[in-house]
Amino acid sequence: MKRAQINCPAAYTLRVLSGMWKVPIVWHLLSGTRRFGELRNDVGKVTQKVLAQQLRELVRDGVVQRKVYPVTPLKVEYSLTPLGRTLRPVVQIMCAWGTAQAPPVSDRRS
Repeated sequence: MKRAQINCPAAYTLRVLSGMWKVPIVWHLLSGTRRFGELRNDVGKVTQKVLAQQLRELVRDGVVQRKVYPVTPLKVEYSLTPLGRTLRPVVQIMCAWGTAQAPPVSDRRS
C-alpha cells in the first residue's frame, strides 16, 4: 500500500484493516492457517466475492500470505505474515473493547 502523508498514525492501521471482514479474517488467522472455505465458514455471512476481495487486499498489503499448492483440485491456504502477526495486540484490544461495550445479545438487532 502506498504510504500517503497521514496526520494520524492510526489512519494507516485503519486503511489496512478497513472493510467489514478484514478484522474477523485476521482474528481467525491468528489461530492458524485456513483454506478459503474454512475462512468463509469461520467469518460468517460474507459472500465468496467479498471474502476473495478482502483477502486480495490483505495479501497486497503484506498482512496475509496466500500459498497455492499445484494439485488437483487446487489447494490454496491463507496465513498471516510476520507483519500480519504484529496485528495481534490491535485485534485483541478491539475484541476486548467490543466484549465490554456491546449490548447483551437479546438487545442486538439482526
